[in-house]
Amino acid sequence: MKILVALKQVPARDSQIRISADGRWLDESDLSYEINEPDAYALEAALQLREQHGGEVVVLCAGPERATSSIREALAKGADRAIHIEEDDLGAFDTLSLARLLAAAAKTEAPDLILTGLQSDDLGGGQTGVVMAELAGAPHATIIMAVEVNGAELRVKRELENGLFQYVSMPLPAVLTIQSGINKLRYATLMGIKKAKTKEVRRSTAAELGVAPEPSVVLQRVSQPQRVKQTQMLAGTPAEQAAQLVEKLRFEVRAL
Repeated sequence: MKILVALKQVPARDSQIRISADGRWLDESDLSYEINEPDAYALEAALQLREQHGGEVVVLCAGPERATSSIREALAKGADRAIHIEEDDLGAFDTLSLARLLAAAAKTEAPDLILTGLQSDDLGGGQTGVVMAELAGAPHATIIMAVEVNGAELRVKRELENGLFQYVSMPLPAVLTIQSGINKLRYATLMGIKKAKTKEVRRSTAAELGVAPEPSVVLQRVSQPQRVKQTQMLAGTPAEQAAQLVEKLRFEVRAL
């Protein structure tokens, strides 16, 4: 069973974020980068499926030269090999263009299963995996909590709202977007780090794949969220105030 995992490198969550001078993206001069966390869960799901059913796990990543560090990390965790689409300006690709790029690279591998994270930590569109499935003409399912492979068929568990779940069966090949937190992420071992240095990383470009950035959506400007302090006074008896507080924590703050 060949499983392809689409992986993205994003700014580290603890990075100090500043907007670039032109206001169209982040100032990348002093950012550190890491594997997109939802994609890390997709990788973990792929590794566990390989352990159960055999086969290989291939990592697919589009990005500049710095993305090599995240690719090597994925290889150190257990992926068998990788494809690096070297592209310095991913900002020129909108979701559709990027999905075309990834789908073109995936087509050369003819995988049985394509896994992506539910969304990226930087843009958070949550559409790349779905569009890849449409371009490939493959069945797909989103917000996946569990995957079972039975021969040429999948049975997946999807997370819905209000604590509900949906079970869906579909044929292979298929595309799934994996929900974060479904498994415990593994660490790269010292032996895994050593082996990663000898694993194959096939390099390609958008031009070689015949895909040009033709965005239908252009990002014009980004801005940091406004921080606003607000005080609300709760009226009524202590019991009524407690009930109001619980309601606000549950539905407005979403902390419960």
